[in-house]
Amino acid sequence: MLALHQLSKAFHTPQGKLQVLDGVSVTLTPGSSLALMGESGSGKSTLLHLAAGLDTPDTGQVIINDQPLSQLNEAERARVRRQQLGLVFQQFHLVPSLNVADNLRLQARLAGREDPAWSHHLIDRLGLTGRETHFPEQLSGGQQQRLAIGRALAVRPALLLADEPTGNLDEQTADGVLTLLLSLVKETRCALLMVTHSARVAAPLDRTLRLHRGQLQDPHS
Repeated sequence: MLALHQLSKAFHTPQGKLQVLDGVSVTLTPGSSLALMGESGSGKSTLLHLAAGLDTPDTGQVIINDQPLSQLNEAERARVRRQQLGLVFQQFHLVPSLNVADNLRLQARLAGREDPAWSHHLIDRLGLTGRETHFPEQLSGGQQQRLAIGRALAVRPALLLADEPTGNLDEQTADGVLTLLLSLVKETRCALLMVTHSARVAAPLDRTLRLHRGQLQDPHS
């Protein structure tokens, strides 16, 4: 589903060249989940942005469903993001002028893959039944993040990329959101790559890797 081959990425700073990623390789199969951990500034979000085609590596390949992103132009990469990827961030990024139902359907509509029955099912699974006409400001933080997860999954993506999806929530709410996220990922059989700083959040996923000095390490080895 996702293959990252020998990715390297550096940034130029006033202090000189900063090598964030140095020959990173990892694969994800359909239905599998991987937690990516690391200290702040270790390059976790950079790796996620490369996987989403939001940035390009200095060297190496990002391959989604056997398609190298380097062979696609920006419009084609955007189409891959719309149709095959779901993105969830620490910030909810909901559209404040759209109600719950319309926020949920937004990405699926843009991708031309809206499924009213699936959207209705998601509303129920997200615990938002009866709140379809509410706007984001009328929801709690946990409800907003559940809605953001539902929006990402409304298109039935092959790959879900999540960057600290529970980082803005208290521990109890975060646990509930994570349980829901993993349940929906299992239901849709999409692959999940999640960035987190929390070992507790990473624990339920299939695998955990730690990014340290630009390279991936197994924290249990």
